[in-house]
Amino acid sequence: MSRLVVGPFNRVEGDLEVRLETGDGVVHRAEVVSPLYRGFEEMLVGKDPHDALVIAPRICGICSISQSVAAAEALGAAQGLRPAPNGQLVTNIVHAAENVADHLTHFYMFFMPDFARPIYADQAWHGDVADRFTAMSGSAVLNMLPKRAEFLHIVGMLAGKWPHTLTVQPGGVTKVVSEHERRRLSGLLLSFRRFLEQQVIGMDLAAFAALNSRAELLDQVDRLGASRSDLFQFIHVSQKLGLNRMGRATDRFLSFGAYRQQDSHLFARGLRNGQGAQKLNTGLIAEDVSHSWMDGPKTALHPFDGVTKTDPEMANGYTWCKAPRLEGEPAEVGALSRQVVAGHPLAQDLVAAGGNVEARIVARFLEMALLVPAMENWLGDIRAPDPFMDHATAKQQGEGDGLIEAARGALGHWLRIENGKIANYQIIAPTTWNFSPRDRAGQSGPLEQALIGAPLREGETEPVAVQHIVRSFDPCMVCTVH
Repeated sequence: MSRLVVGPFNRVEGDLEVRLETGDGVVHRAEVVSPLYRGFEEMLVGKDPHDALVIAPRICGICSISQSVAAAEALGAAQGLRPAPNGQLVTNIVHAAENVADHLTHFYMFFMPDFARPIYADQAWHGDVADRFTAMSGSAVLNMLPKRAEFLHIVGMLAGKWPHTLTVQPGGVTKVVSEHERRRLSGLLLSFRRFLEQQVIGMDLAAFAALNSRAELLDQVDRLGASRSDLFQFIHVSQKLGLNRMGRATDRFLSFGAYRQQDSHLFARGLRNGQGAQKLNTGLIAEDVSHSWMDGPKTALHPFDGVTKTDPEMANGYTWCKAPRLEGEPAEVGALSRQVVAGHPLAQDLVAAGGNVEARIVARFLEMALLVPAMENWLGDIRAPDPFMDHATAKQQGEGDGLIEAARGALGHWLRIENGKIANYQIIAPTTWNFSPRDRAGQSGPLEQALIGAPLREGETEPVAVQHIVRSFDPCMVCTVH
């Protein structure tokens, strides 16, 4: 058995390394290490509860709006306040815009450049992929970045700025949308829809979202050709490399529910595993710190009771990441989990033999195809004469949670207020779920499980299969070690 440390990873938000035990050309054991601690939970204690709306979004510059929405929901729950309907619609639009932009960034700038590496030079597809996806110089990135910037004007118009907006509040949003602005926003969405259909996905969005199986998707690629779109090019490469058989994790898919619509969500809340769909009991979430550099209790605690106390000398620790568990077991989160829990036939078929690298990537394209029409509908549902914000009196005591979906998966903020100040603030970020260490029972987190069996080529010091698996989860380590 040999040992190999991969990292620090480039093209990752934050610091990450992976320690591997290998033998016979495959990975036998993995430890995922988050080596840089930040400590936002400790910063928030003792602050005015509304300060969370300013401080929490600074956890990350990529999913800043997601952090804003989670903080606003937690504070709103503690105050007994729900957003005004117009405010919820605007929140959904800016949140969806950030998540869609994040999916684009991940695919073009973080994930696909690995396939342009010289290690694949003997593959027939390599030349086309290198021309299209080489980091920062490929034609795909040069085409994508201006369209992404144009699309994010939606956030600028509705939220004032990105990242770190203050528009999202517990009772709605501070922005009132005029009819002139609605027409301009509609034009931005139409332009972006055409970009997705012509270059990114290569199909009408409704037609792509209506696919029911991987076989139907492969049929489209065979019929229209890999050069039809960037998604089709990826599917072609995935077939050649067997990415649909690589990176299986827990097969327990968790979603907190995305984009509130009255008393439901656009994408449902729940848990799906081998027994099918289940209702989500968030009271059964707990964080284990037995293998973290944390000084905590011997039992895992629900976030309302959670403790964040660092101990860099903790004997069994190997990461700053805690180990969140649902009903005592790990769970995978992300776009794939959202669509599996929501019951989309394509997503469910993609994981029929277990979660995998290909499925995680395709799920992001599926979300883009579903979200742009949803954004158009939300924009049309805004009723300008109605209020965009409701208000409530600040409470001296209370607690609340904000459970939402960032691009990378389930994000939760848990807030407790005592004597008008924050007494405890706990956060579980998506990458905390996916990149969690072992727990006291010895269960590995999703990525650690997904890396088992990853193939290694002769002489590799940065195994490319490991890179693909890690990046399929789209890690954001600064959120992980908040």
